[in-house]
Amino acid sequence: MKMSEYLSEFTFKPGLRTQIEDVRTEVGNVNRYKNEFWTAGQRQANALHEVSYRACFKPQLPAFFIQKLTNEGDTVYDPFAGRGTTLIEAALLNRNVIGNDINPLSRIFTEPRLRIPNFSELEIRVYSIDLQKDTKFNISLSAFYHKDTERELAALHDYLLHRKKTEAEDALDKWIRMVATNRLTGHSPGFFSVYTLPPNQAVSVKRQLKINETRKQTPEYRDVKALILKKSRGLVGDLTVEHISKLKNIGEKAFFLNEDARQTKQITANSVQLTVTSPPFLDVVQYSDDNWLRLLFNSIDAASTERKITMLRSPEQWSAMMQDVFHELFRVTKAGGFVAFEVGEVRGGKIELDKLVVPLGVRAGFLCEGIMINTQNFTKTANIWGIENNSKGTNSNRIVIFQK
Repeated sequence: MKMSEYLSEFTFKPGLRTQIEDVRTEVGNVNRYKNEFWTAGQRQANALHEVSYRACFKPQLPAFFIQKLTNEGDTVYDPFAGRGTTLIEAALLNRNVIGNDINPLSRIFTEPRLRIPNFSELEIRVYSIDLQKDTKFNISLSAFYHKDTERELAALHDYLLHRKKTEAEDALDKWIRMVATNRLTGHSPGFFSVYTLPPNQAVSVKRQLKINETRKQTPEYRDVKALILKKSRGLVGDLTVEHISKLKNIGEKAFFLNEDARQTKQITANSVQLTVTSPPFLDVVQYSDDNWLRLLFNSIDAASTERKITMLRSPEQWSAMMQDVFHELFRVTKAGGFVAFEVGEVRGGKIELDKLVVPLGVRAGFLCEGIMINTQNFTKTANIWGIENNSKGTNSNRIVIFQK
């Protein structure tokens, strides 16, 4: 089905005419369709998605394509899974999922949310963990935490490490790990830390000391167990019994990889109906630097992770890598299946990555059905980062749609 044929079925903002632009690319002209195809108001995202991660898209984006281009029981894939937005949304919609990300934190954030714990059992487990042990991390984190909070987090780290090393780690432990990792730093009393930058990264200790000095703040005590349970209640607050059953069923069949997206031989050829993904945008986001504290808490070697995550500084380097990704996507996609490849504007809008993506998919064997641009206003989080008036950063969702 061509883009022009199914565009009429898409929901977009009433009163805003879809703008269609003929765009020249290396492999011929394609159409760009611009409208507000989805908004937060059209479908309230499930609270289960509320896990912070740098450079992630809203759940409405994958939901839009999953609902239009797949049926229940189909397989949805994300080769750059991040916090797992595509996978969680697909599971909520009763689609099978495959996730991959070179960053090992991705699975830590995603897998537990496909296995929703019984809350009474979770409470018992949380309160059974001894967090009063006199233990420390290998570096001082006093810039972020009250001494008692830091001690509790170090004890929790030791508990989780022991459970994993002895192969005793279960779904409850993984849930606790996921929630605790998510609460390490943030800007409200719902996090373990004193006020710091938005909760999708951790600044350096040196930078945090400057923040504390500027704000005239000192870390206050945060009850680690209480905050884990509070966040857990929030994550599951929108879930019905049916949701939990679907998630469990999908979770039992879910397949997770920690591989380079160009080399995913473990995925069966011609098995994926839809890929919805957003790759790294050149060198816009420094994943290892942003996640150093999360890596520390989870006993993941930051240097090893840094070596694996490829940061590409030029469009030519980026295109060369993504070309190999598209060859692999073509291999795993079913005949008639789709790829929705979301990119954005970078470097002040001077580089439009969607124009670079079109020939990559075509050379791999896909048909390019067109480019959808979902217009959007920046959120307050974007403004925190100094991105105003759509002049910097990623200004819009640009989704290049391919079909095999």
